[in-house]
Amino acid sequence: MFMNDDDPSEDTDIAIERRLADLREDHKDLDDAIRALEERYQPDMLQIARLKRKKLALKDEIGRLEDQLTPDIIA
Repeated sequence: MFMNDDDPSEDTDIAIERRLADLREDHKDLDDAIRALEERYQPDMLQIARLKRKKLALKDEIGRLEDQLTPDIIA
């Protein structure tokens, strides 16, 4: 009986890359929304602050996922 030589980590990496693409798009969308709100005559500073916190959380999650894709290198 032959074993499947496919590396299961490849499937995980593909899923992580897809998730990263989605998160990066969400991050860009939030950036655009924040910029649009800031350009208003009377910007809603509370809403802008909330969006910035959400954008920062996305950035943190993007960083964690990128770290999972990058192998640890011991120097």
